[in-house]
Amino acid sequence: MKLHWSSRSPYVRKVMICVHELGLEDQVARIPSVVSLSQPNAAVMRDNPLGRIPTLILDDGRVFHESLLICDYLNSLRAGRLFPDKGEARWNALQRHALGNGLLDALLLWRSEVGKPAARQTPEWLATFALKTRNALDAMEADAEALAATPFDIGHVGIGTALAYLDFRFGDFGWRSGHPRTDAWMQQFSQRESVRKTAFIDA
Repeated sequence: MKLHWSSRSPYVRKVMICVHELGLEDQVARIPSVVSLSQPNAAVMRDNPLGRIPTLILDDGRVFHESLLICDYLNSLRAGRLFPDKGEARWNALQRHALGNGLLDALLLWRSEVGKPAARQTPEWLATFALKTRNALDAMEADAEALAATPFDIGHVGIGTALAYLDFRFGDFGWRSGHPRTDAWMQQFSQRESVRKTAFIDA
């Protein structure tokens, strides 16, 4: 298998955490790929019409485009360790992933907005991104103890990757203040081998 990959993409990092958790490192070849809104990557677009990463190319030629789908497929190769099969455990894992992924979506838009010249930024958008981030953090704080007591799954990957990206790109946001349980959980998450091996690199 081949994966269009970047050390700066949080969606790619989710996939790579799963790769390491599932022991698939030697089965996924990474293709360094840079994508942006202003400069489509022709090589990526040959495999993914949307021109986005991560994109996974299977050995039989099939292509998977989206991080959760890719993680689910990789999980199927290892008998379902990261996606609970059914019941409340499954819905809890998917809901946590959805919260983390939604926060990532907001953070990427926020970063794009603050990257514009000041005169072109929309203050109302910036305020909304900050509000959504605080709301997501409050929801994570309310769930942190239950999350810590749950066996590691795709929900942990989604939440942890979002918080790691918040640290990576918004280090001055100070999210740990007022969220001690989430902070304690994140410290444990950050010690996992899969997380340490997939750290963001701004290069």
